[in-house]
Amino acid sequence: MAGLFAAKITHGIWWVEFYDADLTILCGAPADSVKHLMRQGYIMPREIDGIRTESGPNAILLSDLPVQNGNFCNLAEFPVLQMLYRQGMALPGHPNNTGIKPLLIGHEDQVNAQMNYIYRGNYGLISEEEIIATGISPEVARDMMRIKLHFAFGSIKPTEDFLDTCVVDKDPVEIRNGVYVKRLRLNVYEFSYNGETIEIDLNLKEGENVPPPFPLGFHTIERDYFSVVHSGNGDGWDINRPAMSSILIYQGRIFLIDAGPNIEAGLKSLGIGVNEIEGVFHTHAHDDHLAGITSIIRTGRKLDYYATPLVRASVFKKLSALMSRDESDFENFFNVRDLTFDEWNPIGGLSVKPIYSPHPVETSIMEFRALGPDGYRTYAHLADITSFDVLEGMVTENDSAPGISREHCEKIKKQYLNKVCVKKIDAGGGMIHGEPEDFANDPSGKIILSHRAAPFSEHEKEIGSGAPFGTAERLIESHQDFSRRNAFHYLRGYFPESDPEEIRGLLNNRTLNFNPEANVLEKGDSPSSVYLLISGTVESFNAEDDFKAQITAGALIGETSCLTDRPSFRTYRTSSFVTVLQISSVQYKEFVRINDLQSTLSEARGRKSVLGKCSLFREFISPVVFSALARNARLVIVKAGTDVPLTDEDHIYVVAKGRLNRMLEGEIYETLELGDFYGEEASFIQVPTSFHMHAEEDVEVYAISVEGLKDIPVVRWKIIETHERRRR
Repeated sequence: MAGLFAAKITHGIWWVEFYDADLTILCGAPADSVKHLMRQGYIMPREIDGIRTESGPNAILLSDLPVQNGNFCNLAEFPVLQMLYRQGMALPGHPNNTGIKPLLIGHEDQVNAQMNYIYRGNYGLISEEEIIATGISPEVARDMMRIKLHFAFGSIKPTEDFLDTCVVDKDPVEIRNGVYVKRLRLNVYEFSYNGETIEIDLNLKEGENVPPPFPLGFHTIERDYFSVVHSGNGDGWDINRPAMSSILIYQGRIFLIDAGPNIEAGLKSLGIGVNEIEGVFHTHAHDDHLAGITSIIRTGRKLDYYATPLVRASVFKKLSALMSRDESDFENFFNVRDLTFDEWNPIGGLSVKPIYSPHPVETSIMEFRALGPDGYRTYAHLADITSFDVLEGMVTENDSAPGISREHCEKIKKQYLNKVCVKKIDAGGGMIHGEPEDFANDPSGKIILSHRAAPFSEHEKEIGSGAPFGTAERLIESHQDFSRRNAFHYLRGYFPESDPEEIRGLLNNRTLNFNPEANVLEKGDSPSSVYLLISGTVESFNAEDDFKAQITAGALIGETSCLTDRPSFRTYRTSSFVTVLQISSVQYKEFVRINDLQSTLSEARGRKSVLGKCSLFREFISPVVFSALARNARLVIVKAGTDVPLTDEDHIYVVAKGRLNRMLEGEIYETLELGDFYGEEASFIQVPTSFHMHAEEDVEVYAISVEGLKDIPVVRWKIIETHERRRR
C-alpha cells in the first residue's frame, strides 16, 4: 500500500500511518501502549533544528469497549502526554508545535469519557470547594489550590484547549487531509485514503490481554515479618522496568503501594496471587500509579483501600470519568480505609503516616513503621515529589498568587528529609519530580533512587542505591511460619462447621514448592494427595473442551479426584513459583467422613461443575466463596415456549442445560448456552431493558442470589464488562 502503512504492535494495539496526510494513528490505548511503541521502534528520538524531540502518533483510535478481559482499553493519558511534551506539540517555539492538536477518534461516549478522564488526570480536584469537601480546612484548601494553579500555569483549562476530537459511527467521517474512517461493527473500524482501505479490529479474544512491554522473569519472595519488595523503579516511559511501586509485607500479609500498569503480570512474576493481597496504599491518580487498579479489584473479596480522603476523591473522580460511572460505585470494590495526614494511622500493628506532597494532582508520600525487637523500623515511599529547585521557584509572598509560602516550602523540604531506615524517592527530575541531589545529606539508613528511565550519573549513584525488580529490604526478621497460618485460614473458611483442631490435623503435612510452568496434577492422573494452594497462581485447563481458569491461594487441587476415586479431568500447571500444602488422600477422605461432609461436597460438585464454566467464576474466586455460591444456587426450569422478562432484581441466572435466546422485537440478538448468564440489567446495573429471554426448549438454569454476589469484586467487574458489550 503506497499511501498507508499498518502494523499490529500487540494484542489490542495497531499503528496506522498515512504518509502524505500528516496523520499517524495509535489504534487502541491500553496500559503502557507508549512503551510498546518505543520498544518496537515506532517512537524514536529525533532532532529538529537542533532541538531534541521524539517521533510518534498524532491521533488515537479508542476502543468501543472501555474494558476487555478485565483491563482498561482506553488509557490515553500517557500517549497524549507523549504527543504534547515529548513530541513538543504543546511546547512554545517547538518545531512540532504547528497548531495541530492531538486527536481522539472513536464512538461518542468513549471520546467524551476520555476527555473527562484526561481532564481529571491533568488536574485532579479542580476547585477549593472540591478540596474542602474531602475534609480539608478552607485555609489549607486555598494553599493547595495555589500550588495546583502554579503547576497549571495559572488556570484550569478545558481539555478542548489542547485536544481535538473526531466522533465516528456508521457513516464515513473525514479525519484530516482526505483520510476517512467509519465504524463497521463493535470495535471494528475501516480507514480509507486515496482509494486504499484497511480494517482495524480492536476486539480481544477471551483470555487475551496486552502483555507487559518488558520481560519480568520469575521470582520467589519470602512472606516476612516486615519487608519491602521492589515491584517497580521505572516511570511511565521506562521500556525496561515497571513504574515506581513497592510491595509491603507485614506479618506475612501482602499490601501494595500503588497499582501501576501490568501489575497482574508483576504479581505473577513474584509468585503472588491477587487473592493474597490484603490491601493497597494509594499515593495519587496518575496512570503510572493507577492503571493496574482493575487487576487488584478482580478478586473474590473486597481489598482494603488506604488513602487520604483528598487522594481518594481525586482517584475516584478520575475512575468515574474513565468508566462513565458514579463515583460511589467504586466503593463496591473496596473497603475504603481513610487515612489522616501527618498522623500515624494504625493498621493491625503496622502504622502509616501520609504526608502531603505538591504535585499537579493530589498526592501523598507515605511513611510506614512496625515495632521489632530493636524498636520501630521504618520505610518511606516518596512518589511523586517536587525538587527543591522547583519548590524554591514556587515561593511567593503574595498569598493570592499561584505558588507557595516560604514557611510551607521549608516544611515540605523537612518532611521529605525525615529520617527512616529505608527511603525510596522519586528522582525523575524536571518540573514535577524530585532530584537525587536534594537527598545528598538525608540522614536515612538507605536511599533508593527510583522513577527515572534514564541512567543515573556516578555522583547520583553515590547518593542512592538501585533496586532491581523482585529484590527486597528486610526490616524485621521473621521467626514464624506464616504460610501455615494462611493455610489454616483457608481450610477454616472451606470447612466452617468443622472442629478447628481437626483442621489443624490436616496442617500436619509437608509443604511443597513448585517452579513456574510445572504440572502439579495432570489430566488422567489419580492423585495420592490433595494440594492446598498457599501462594502463587495456577492454571486449570482441559485442552479438549477449551476450558481454562486461573486459581490462586485457597484452592484445593485434586479434591474431586480424591473423593470420587476418578482420574483428574483437568491439568493444573503453575504460572509462577507456587507453595502448596500436600494433604494425603487417605487423611483427607477420613476427615470428610468423620465430619459427615460427603453428601454436602457431592451435591456441591455438580453445581460447581456448571458454575465453573461461567465466565463470572473462572478467575480468582476463593473456593470458600465459590462453594457457598454453589450450595445456595437454586435450580429453575424454564419451559419451552416461555418468555422471561429481565426484571428480577434479586438474582443472576446461569444456564445449566439447553439454550436461551436474547430477544428484541422478535429478533435474536444472542443465544445463551451452558455457562452463559443473564439478568444483570435489573439486578446489578439497575437499568430498564427492552430485551427478554425466550426458551425454544426446556432449559435448566441456576438462580444465584445477588446478595451472595454483590461483595465479590471480580464478579461485579465482569458483569459490568459483559453488560457494556451487550449494550453496544
